[in-house]
Amino acid sequence: MRRTANNGQGKGGQTSLYKTAHAIGYTHTSGSSSDSPTLSTDGRQLDIPRRWSRTRSVTTTKENDAPTAPRTLALTMGDPAGVGPEIICRALISMTPAERARVLVVGHEETMQRAAHVVGADLNFGETVRSEADIRLVHVNSPEVERVEPGVASAAGGAAAYAYVYRSVELALSGRVGAIVTAPLNKSALHAAGYKFDGHTGLLQSLTKAPSSFMLLAGARLSTIHVSTHVSLQDAITRTRADRILQTIEAGVAHLRELGIQSPRIAVAGLNPHAGEGGMFGNQELTEIEPAVVAARSKGITVTGPLPPDSVFLRASQGEFDLVVAMYHDQGHIPTKLLAFDTTVNVSLGLPIKRTSVDHGTAFDIAWKGIARSENMVAAIEYAHRMIGANRADAG
Repeated sequence: MRRTANNGQGKGGQTSLYKTAHAIGYTHTSGSSSDSPTLSTDGRQLDIPRRWSRTRSVTTTKENDAPTAPRTLALTMGDPAGVGPEIICRALISMTPAERARVLVVGHEETMQRAAHVVGADLNFGETVRSEADIRLVHVNSPEVERVEPGVASAAGGAAAYAYVYRSVELALSGRVGAIVTAPLNKSALHAAGYKFDGHTGLLQSLTKAPSSFMLLAGARLSTIHVSTHVSLQDAITRTRADRILQTIEAGVAHLRELGIQSPRIAVAGLNPHAGEGGMFGNQELTEIEPAVVAARSKGITVTGPLPPDSVFLRASQGEFDLVVAMYHDQGHIPTKLLAFDTTVNVSLGLPIKRTSVDHGTAFDIAWKGIARSENMVAAIEYAHRMIGANRADAG
């Protein structure tokens, strides 16, 4: 879990990838999220776990609660017990009035108002905007959210966080917002609420019925995309397959091109020490990674690898590569966070919607104490605006 402090609100330098850069009511039956009904949203199908009952409904404000602006961002509140509401408030007060007009918050009105008081922000959350202090909010009332205790993981907090993500996906799929930016949720709370997802990326993939998804970490000096994420190291090894590696390379290249890097330079890390040393320390480089690299080159992609993991991230941070393909979660996360812990942005690729996020957790140990910093949320918001701007430019 990430800790934050209250000193400084700087946004940090941004170069390389950074620079270019209704109501729901349904009945519960037993079963996992894979045994779910669907709800149609403007032609798309959303996957809805069968756990809400009519007495445990999720409700939102009227259908005019969100602007019909493709350049608008939806900020999800995250787990009410965590730092999400606070860092959203701090990010909002750092914006100009024009910037605030391009965002809306999806969450619980009373909770957001309390967070504004905690951080000393003169903000008013509601469905109408009459002054510069007013922030448009899509109110979602999830079961027992009022009982959520600050800094404590609970099923109610997990259910609330899920509901905010669900509503934001509705808005994105219907074109009423251009992208979503998520504040942190807690995986144990999410599981306690009955949603057995490994985090935001898996949840979003399920809700949007995307065939696959990818996690990219965007930093000022180093950006990485991952072949696998929230699985055991043993499972990560078995998932190091040529087809998935090629798909990961292609997803990263497509994203960079959308941001204006037309000929991105991709490096692919090996799985084993010294990238296997010709098979001496493992053969995945020979049997899986190298074939994927060859296939990517045949498609005109500028890609190098497999390269030794102990040096490829340094080389990328010095400007040799635009993106590194990491084979598993910690291989990519450790160097990226080491270089830019406060400003690395989590980006979900492979989905029919655009999503960025802070790359830290709910920080229950400091939540609701008024000391959580917002640099990461500011960076996530700015990156989402770049993604929207790039795509709008392409459309034009």
